[in-house]
Amino acid sequence: MSFNAAITAVGGYVPEYILTNKELETMVDTNDEWIRSRTGIIERRILKEEGKATSDLAARAILPMLEKKNIDPAEIDLIICATVTGDYIFPATANVIADKIGAVNSWSFDIAAACSGFLYALETGAKMIESGKYKKVLVVGADKMSAIVNYEDRNTCIIFGDGAGAVLLEPNYEGNGVIDSILRSDGSGKEFLKQPAGGSMIPPSHQSIDDRLHYVHQEGKTVFKFAVTNMADVSYEVMQRNGLTGDEVNWLVPHQANLRIIDATADRMGLDKSKVLINIQKYGNTTAATLPLCLYDFESQFKKGDNLIFSTFGGGFTWGALYLKWAY
Repeated sequence: MSFNAAITAVGGYVPEYILTNKELETMVDTNDEWIRSRTGIIERRILKEEGKATSDLAARAILPMLEKKNIDPAEIDLIICATVTGDYIFPATANVIADKIGAVNSWSFDIAAACSGFLYALETGAKMIESGKYKKVLVVGADKMSAIVNYEDRNTCIIFGDGAGAVLLEPNYEGNGVIDSILRSDGSGKEFLKQPAGGSMIPPSHQSIDDRLHYVHQEGKTVFKFAVTNMADVSYEVMQRNGLTGDEVNWLVPHQANLRIIDATADRMGLDKSKVLINIQKYGNTTAATLPLCLYDFESQFKKGDNLIFSTFGGGFTWGALYLKWAY
């Protein structure tokens, strides 16, 4: 009997501390109206707790989700964590998450695809389920972006926040779950959105720290241009490939990077704005966490069999769209 990989549970977590646009006005040369008009962001969450990292955000998203489903963490077969702000260069943050939640029988690894990371991880996790070998796969998107944001750079510090979201994937025999995806990447985009230092290209040094190369670097206009075109086109392409019209798509789950990019994607797909999930105003861009946090915030509105289109664009460049039928 054929089956798909379906999302059967959703979890999310954002830190308590709220960094508002008003507070940013005291830190850099910016203002609330400028930020809202260009991004749609009003506030973002920041992990201020000493000694806490991306794995802690992830664990706080996962554990209540498993408890709600009455699932023992020991039942988890695999954990895939999408992040670009791992606790360490190695081991993988997914390994640390497994230890923190008590997933003693799982294996685990990270995916680094920036803002597209969760979608890449979701496709990978779905294929693991479809192989027939794994029954319960955790897919996590988590980033502590405040760890790599320069709060003296007004072009980037207004955008990013911290957060985590997670989903549980299980086999579905009713035709629901992950149906199709189109994923893309273009490494020539690395110059426009990256963390320059910390890897093998520019190892950490006094010079790299003095030059502020361990922070996010972004050329906003170039990234915006690529994102508007590619995120919209790939979302429309996955609809066409599966014979979907705008009327038949129940929800667009877009990466929360910029409200104007989201609007352009919805327009390309022919979607009414009421079908577009938006929480960027509350959290900003939490990178790999934006898609699962949208699912977490809007879960109560989904109905079994609903057609969802996930759409994203990230540094690298990476982008993609995924078609999923909601399973519960």
